[in-house]
Amino acid sequence: MANARGTPLIRVAREDDAPALVALLEQLGYAVSEAHVTGVLAARSVDLEVLVAAVAERVAGAIEVRLTAPALAVSQEAEITALVVDERERGSGVGAALLRRAETWARERGLATIAVRSNVIRERAHAFYAREGYARVKAQALLRKELSLFRA
Repeated sequence: MANARGTPLIRVAREDDAPALVALLEQLGYAVSEAHVTGVLAARSVDLEVLVAAVAERVAGAIEVRLTAPALAVSQEAEITALVVDERERGSGVGAALLRRAETWARERGLATIAVRSNVIRERAHAFYAREGYARVKAQALLRKELSLFRA
């Protein structure tokens, strides 16, 4: 494990990390249950990985990276679908270490690009990604419709 202020240890998330992951996600405003997080961790495959950054033996950040499915208009790439660093560790290099490991994961799978989507209100995150070499490609809207599971 890394020392209190040393380089974080990046490792594969374990099911016993679920409570820490729930707490981290709550810092970003996502209300998820331990059961949900445990389910995601159990569903990992060669196409999906969840990594954590451990600092002084506690989870200080996490990243989820996955392969996108090939589509007609887009070639396959890796996508970061979650990145969170504990408020107390932001600016300490934890996020950059997680990004580097996710990028290595993508390269190991033969992918030439990695993408991340970030809410327009997360300006500090956008500055972080820019410092790490990520360029804004486009802005888009997310549209969602709630579906009734039962027809009336």
